Amino acid sequence: MIYLDYSATTPVEESVLNSYIETTKKIIGNPNSLHKLGVDAKKLIDAATSQIASILGVKPQEVIYTSGASEANNTVIKGICLKYQNRGKHIITTPLEHSSIIEPLNYLKELGFEVEYVNLTATGKVDLEDLEKKMRQDTILVTIASINSELGIVQPINEIAKIVKKYPKAYFHTDMTQSIGKEKIDLTNVDLASFSAQKFYGMKGIGALIKKENIVIEPLIHGGKSTTKDRSGTPATPLIVSTAKALRLAYENLEEKQKKVKELNTYLRKQLEQENITVNSPKDAIPYILNISIENIKPETMLHALEEKEIYISTKTACSTAEESKAVLALTRDSAKASHSLRISISHKTTQEELDIFIKELIKARNELNKLYVKKN
Repeated sequence: MIYLDYSATTPVEESVLNSYIETTKKIIGNPNSLHKLGVDAKKLIDAATSQIASILGVKPQEVIYTSGASEANNTVIKGICLKYQNRGKHIITTPLEHSSIIEPLNYLKELGFEVEYVNLTATGKVDLEDLEKKMRQDTILVTIASINSELGIVQPINEIAKIVKKYPKAYFHTDMTQSIGKEKIDLTNVDLASFSAQKFYGMKGIGALIKKENIVIEPLIHGGKSTTKDRSGTPATPLIVSTAKALRLAYENLEEKQKKVKELNTYLRKQLEQENITVNSPKDAIPYILNISIENIKPETMLHALEEKEIYISTKTACSTAEESKAVLALTRDSAKASHSLRISISHKTTQEELDIFIKELIKARNELNKLYVKKN
């Protein structure tokens, strides 16, 4: 099997899984219980939270555990906007955002909020001058992902944050699902940030929202004590403990991992371009993601052709329901490219040998499917 869909989800590290299993077996108490078993569970959660906070450069009380990045994104968007709607109802975002950002924003539009899309440069980055122009006294939220999950476009988060800081009624949120665990990050000027453990070899079913302590939000989930008043529910001790371990391991030898992935990306891009395959990802995109388009062939058709060879890539983000990639369309303004896009996402675990096999099978499938297309037309 050749797995090239790491941006959708990563396999769990064995030591992380072992940490989850051991905690599940040995720590059975509810962390909210007052007896010794509950106290032991809470101590373990507190230690894990302190480790996560230390790695990310935030305070332990600023970590809110969620079921994943989608819940974290929904919590931010609804929680900020419903809490501060008396200040204004203006929200700024980009057309590159994940569906867990776009859909809550669409929901808020039905409640009378105004959502405005900032312009992008030719390489997909936020046009900072346009952002300055669009900021208003009634802007209460700016939400922009640090890295687009389909194209790998890296946004100038610190520059964006500094612009938002000029408006005291506005908060800046960034979806860091594709950043955390892959890049060193600086959350100094960021008000809120989302991430998911499954993107850095952790367990599925847990993520977090980083919320600076001076910010108050309307909770998405009400109904009981947890690690924070901002998200009710029994804390998932094994998931929290395993997430701390996964995050620590992700940042071990990070520069070495980044160097390998960059070399693999450069090699893959060069080989594909030599085969006249359109590469949509800008050259300064994060190297973990490479988006391509193959003319005349439906992405799903190619995906299943490769699947027969036990090679796994994706068409768009795993959560997307749109027929064409909105992100590719926003960048290229080319509907043909957007409706024929494929995402290859690699890892430090990927080998050049795997990429060689993938390229060979991709070209073979393209040629065979093109023959069918010509015959059909």
